[in-house]
Amino acid sequence: MKKLEAYLESKNKWNALFGAPAMTFPLSQSNANSLMDSIASELSPENLGCDGELSSRQVRAKASQLYDIVNELEAYCLNNWLNTPECIY
Repeated sequence: MKKLEAYLESKNKWNALFGAPAMTFPLSQSNANSLMDSIASELSPENLGCDGELSSRQVRAKASQLYDIVNELEAYCLNNWLNTPECIY
């Protein structure tokens, strides 16, 4: 769950810049949904490849990292009686 924790910490830093409340563990259903929506956005082709600025290797590494976070979030939801949000990108 280390990758999920690091992703949440990163999201909280960005949220702080925009005055949004921090998300903490244990996650609520709305937090889990929000995190999955954010990951799905990052997996969209234009975001994943930074509009063509990243190399194929960098895109694969970024995608792999995000898929690991998706898997950790899905496992977290299952283990904590939350509905598992879908990652639709």
